[in-house]
Amino acid sequence: MTERMTDSGGPQGRARGEAGRREADVRSDLWVAFDPRERGGVELVLTSRVEPYYGDAIREQVRGILTAMDVTHARIEIDDKGALPFVIAARTAASTRADLRPQATAPEHPPSERHRPRRSRLYLPGNEPKYFVTAVLYEPDGIILDLEDSVHPDHKGAARLLVRNTLRCVDFKGAERMVRINQLPLGLEDLAAVVPERPELVLIPKTESAEQVREVDAAIDRLLGESRRARPLWVMPIVETALGVEHAFEIASAGENVVALTIGLEDYAADLGVPKSEDGIESAYARTRLVNAARAARVQAIDSVFGQVDDLDGLREWAEESRQLGFTGMGCVHPRQIAVIHEAFSPPPEQLERARAIVSAAAEAAAAGRGVVSLGSKMIDPPVVRQAQRLVEQAEILGILPPEGESQS
Repeated sequence: MTERMTDSGGPQGRARGEAGRREADVRSDLWVAFDPRERGGVELVLTSRVEPYYGDAIREQVRGILTAMDVTHARIEIDDKGALPFVIAARTAASTRADLRPQATAPEHPPSERHRPRRSRLYLPGNEPKYFVTAVLYEPDGIILDLEDSVHPDHKGAARLLVRNTLRCVDFKGAERMVRINQLPLGLEDLAAVVPERPELVLIPKTESAEQVREVDAAIDRLLGESRRARPLWVMPIVETALGVEHAFEIASAGENVVALTIGLEDYAADLGVPKSEDGIESAYARTRLVNAARAARVQAIDSVFGQVDDLDGLREWAEESRQLGFTGMGCVHPRQIAVIHEAFSPPPEQLERARAIVSAAAEAAAAGRGVVSLGSKMIDPPVVRQAQRLVEQAEILGILPPEGESQS
């Protein structure tokens, strides 16, 4: 991977720089080298695997970007591996150390619902555009454009540009569009880039205090105000240390825009000073405490990722246990995990049928003015009724159980 910028300066106050990738296995990306000059206009040298079809369009786009940045004299070398226009714009801007906004108008996305299902959230490295367009084919509940652990420290700025353009240009269909920012204070720079493009949710890594959540929330409010966009933009803190676990309730209840609390088990185990085990015994306390804190704060509890991509049986066992603990979803590091996770976090048909029967019995009791709900010869306690109502509502949202009166065929 190459993303190098020198500090030698140059004409028009710009420095020589490179951005992107050019290895043999690269796809949907490109490598750009920018060399400012004193005179001679713009020399554009393009090598592209799609030259016969899109070569002229790529040249026209790059020249338009340079014009928008007031670059009149430079040599630009591009090695294109089939990058889409939003990637070309991000890489070109990164190579020149510019802060170029895409020229198209950002599409409006309806805000996601506070209590929407978040069974799966698929992590996509923020500097790897080859994953962005195809991720929706696997139908995760959420897409995470990651600016933190999956991005090398030298590439943070370029990834930030790429994620910003992705939010503006890529249609993720029904998946909730999430961004994991960097640990504060670097994460505030991420917010300045991505919030105007209106993701639905921001994840805050390494959260250890309510004050960190409030700092992020205040920055989001300010940026939304500057871009004349109204809330909501939700927040999901990630607890990854022993201190964060001890402050879990304060973190979960730090603001009205917190909708979920999740945990990062790799970092948590490292903070404990023990290896992460397959059965997760070292994190049992942290996971149960996090669930309890999230429930007490009336937000969703989301489990960590399961790192063994090829062990789908182990994933299923972990996810089913996770749901029994009270988690409502978990992270994914590979698309093949999504179907297993969705099945594990969806109630079985017999449980749904019983829940629907309880909801119907409660409605009949209310209509008749009875304070007691019964199903057959059994009395149903109010907490059981509320749980049944939540199950039915979530199943209808997921399309697992159609609304009352509709066919289930």
